[in-house]
Amino acid sequence: MKKTFIFSLLSFLTIPVWAQSSTNSLSDSMNSLFKPLLAFMDRILFWDPFQAMGFEFGTKVPFIIVWLIFGAVFFTIYFRFINLRGLKHAVQLVFGVFDKDGHEGEISHFQAISTACASTVGLGNIAGVAIAISIGGPGATFWMIVAGLLGMSTKFTECTLGVKYRKINPDGTVSGGPMYYLRDGFAKKGWKRTGKTLAVLFAVLASFGAMGIGNMFQSNQVVAQTVATFPTLVNYQFLIGIIIAVLVGIVIIGGIKGIARVNDKLFPLMAIFYILSCLVVIGIHYNRIGEAFSLTINGSFSADAAKGGFVGVMIMGFRRAAFSNEAGIGSAAIAHSTVKTQHPVTEGYVSLLEPFIDTVVICTMTALVLIFTGFYTNPDNLAGTQLTSAAFATISPWFPYLLLPTIFLFAYTTIISWSYYGVKSFDFLVGDFCERHFGNRIYATRLYQILFIIITALGSVLSLSAVVDFSDMLVLAMAVPNIIGLLVLAPEVLEELKEYNASIKIQIKSMKLAKKNL
Repeated sequence: MKKTFIFSLLSFLTIPVWAQSSTNSLSDSMNSLFKPLLAFMDRILFWDPFQAMGFEFGTKVPFIIVWLIFGAVFFTIYFRFINLRGLKHAVQLVFGVFDKDGHEGEISHFQAISTACASTVGLGNIAGVAIAISIGGPGATFWMIVAGLLGMSTKFTECTLGVKYRKINPDGTVSGGPMYYLRDGFAKKGWKRTGKTLAVLFAVLASFGAMGIGNMFQSNQVVAQTVATFPTLVNYQFLIGIIIAVLVGIVIIGGIKGIARVNDKLFPLMAIFYILSCLVVIGIHYNRIGEAFSLTINGSFSADAAKGGFVGVMIMGFRRAAFSNEAGIGSAAIAHSTVKTQHPVTEGYVSLLEPFIDTVVICTMTALVLIFTGFYTNPDNLAGTQLTSAAFATISPWFPYLLLPTIFLFAYTTIISWSYYGVKSFDFLVGDFCERHFGNRIYATRLYQILFIIITALGSVLSLSAVVDFSDMLVLAMAVPNIIGLLVLAPEVLEELKEYNASIKIQIKSMKLAKKNL
């Protein structure tokens, strides 16, 4: 089966050669096709409920952002600020303090958090933050941090449920995520039809949404930044796309174990390298620390009308955080469900670190680079990645060259992680059909992987803004069925939390006693 997959992959990767020669016409045709769908999704997700009720804040307050904020605040209060109380224990779990052999699952806690972080820490942390700060001003940074802290509670809820309702397959592999806790969790309450409908809706949205935010956009931006850094490569864009696609294919054929093995090495490396690079820029401009602090705090509460006032800046910060850490979207629960653990809550604790690393640390670093260098004003009207690159160039003209490998790694790890989310969602939809009619559900996996890799290559040479925007809408829409499920099943998570905390206290006492007896 793997040989067939590789042969099909090599055959299909000739498509970008054709795409390169007819880029403009194909891009225009596909954008025209998706524009009506994009407008339809925009009316649903970005309508302003406050405006509909007669309230006017001077800026649009999208329904989907309100929905995500509501969920984050609710879970933070419901679980008594687990986002702050649970951080120490989360770190202990990641470093294996309470690990035991023989637990069901495929990957370790560290591999799970690396894979989930790799899917969220992508070009949005560089390009997206730059756009948010240039539009919303430095004040958006503060609200981005607040949103990241609140989103930790949502992640805790969805990842606990992901493990609780996961399915251990006969071959030892794991299937889990919102589609399973929506279907099976609602069925336990006697709402089988509702649960199945929400589960199928989530799986459809995730299957198609993964093609854009976690694939096409990433490969396109890598190529764009490569060409911007090395203009002589402008005629080799499709070749760069093929190289990215082949590198993706080599990893994703190994499933979650192969993806996790790559991510647990690449993610820490790229995150540390990027943070250190940002700290160098901030350190060089240390004399602006007072000004940067003042701009951030004053801008967060007293923004001018041009930025939509206080509410406008707050929404911009929350919106960027929602796009970045995906708390409430449900995607991370798919990866976390594969972890080796006996207690679902352990992975809930571990997942607390994901929005913290993604938004509170890495997104904030990008924002501070722009604020300290003064590029938050975007004087040259640059695009997202180019704006961040220009800020890095204030250190030295060659400094943006160091940013390029980081951009590649951010994009690459995002692509391979989202491929798994798409595969498991597609398998949920058609895996049983393939097993009944073809004897093996692996056909669903391979079909999706081939399509995913083709789109990786195509995305690098096509300018499909409407298609990518539409897929972003699909990913945001995943939050609707997911948060409905989280709200309904939250009491189960609370019960799991109480049981686990009681057992871990006994375990800690035993460990302390054992140390005394040594």
